[in-house]
Amino acid sequence: MSGTVGLSTDILSEGEKMDIRRFCGYPAIGSREGNQESWRFFQVEGALEWRMNCLSGAELQQIRLYLAQLYPLENAITASSDNLDTTRAAGWYHNGREVQDRVMLFMLWRRRLCAFLGVAGGLELQDGRAIVV
Repeated sequence: MSGTVGLSTDILSEGEKMDIRRFCGYPAIGSREGNQESWRFFQVEGALEWRMNCLSGAELQQIRLYLAQLYPLENAITASSDNLDTTRAAGWYHNGREVQDRVMLFMLWRRRLCAFLGVAGGLELQDGRAIVV
């Protein structure tokens, strides 16, 4: 069982698309009111936009499952700052690698989303590799 039972097969909202772009490591594309949809001029971004607009019902459910995993992982990174000032409290010991471990898990799920969509991650997901045009 894939775990997608009950997830919507409706087309993606603009907010979901923005989050997918963000999680895949791509910058904001701006408003379409300016009559220039900049993503059309970049092959990878264009492929991502096309895929987001043409997903099957089952694929939409899977995307929403990825989003459901990514939102709490992203929030947990921010929340982990609450423990940065404490090494030990009573019998509790702080994991000194907590933030790093959470970031690694978040990045793993972001890469899985990119792989499912068939796109290379944006610059943030490319481990500092430069792109030469």
